[in-house]
Amino acid sequence: MPAYNAALTLKETYRSIPENIVDDVVVVDDASNDNTVEIAKTLGIKHILCHATNLGYGGNQKTCYDYAINTLKADIVIMLHPDYQYTPKLIPAMSYLIVNDVYPVIIGSRILGKGARKGGMPIYKYIANRALTFLQNILLNQKLSEYHSGYRAFSAKVLNKINYHENSNGFIFDNQIISQVFMAGYEIGEISCPAKYFPEASSINFRDSIIYGLGVIKTSLMHFLHNIKLLKFKIYNTRDE
Repeated sequence: MPAYNAALTLKETYRSIPENIVDDVVVVDDASNDNTVEIAKTLGIKHILCHATNLGYGGNQKTCYDYAINTLKADIVIMLHPDYQYTPKLIPAMSYLIVNDVYPVIIGSRILGKGARKGGMPIYKYIANRALTFLQNILLNQKLSEYHSGYRAFSAKVLNKINYHENSNGFIFDNQIISQVFMAGYEIGEISCPAKYFPEASSINFRDSIIYGLGVIKTSLMHFLHNIKLLKFKIYNTRDE
């Protein structure tokens, strides 16, 4: 769980995680200004990592994945936001699809069904999501229902293959890692995921949304140009190259 100022929602998120299937829970605190770390300790979470300075959303994920695959030797790694926007109840289903070799990566899609608008996604974010996803599917030659959900499950073999350390430390990290997964030849499956929007749930502001949207377009163009071998970009170098 990549955490930043998640004190109000961490407890509810953690207690909804199905204990019978999850071996380890990792919380990486990105220099929060609240008592996220103290609450994590009171919950008995064993693996708590703290950044001395704020590295950003992407930088937080890098620490999460490094610890999971290098220290814990995890077979399956699931990124769950501790803000309780995504339900932990989908963890068994997401894990099942990976462990049975159906897909090596699963995204919890808010767009499949009516989960996004029903859960309160602002209309401008919904429209931007649909427009960007349409463009990305064309440039990446894929058919995902959305690229912007923060709920993802990975087989460790995928994380050990792609070079996610080349990615941004900002919000665009999420989009870059999907692009890398496809470029490395892996498929991504989707599962319908209800989402909740409420004051305590984390959400990027309008300015950051614009920056993110421009980053999505840039990443998609990079993917397209690299794929047709017109240009080469380091983020698509795999770890064994």
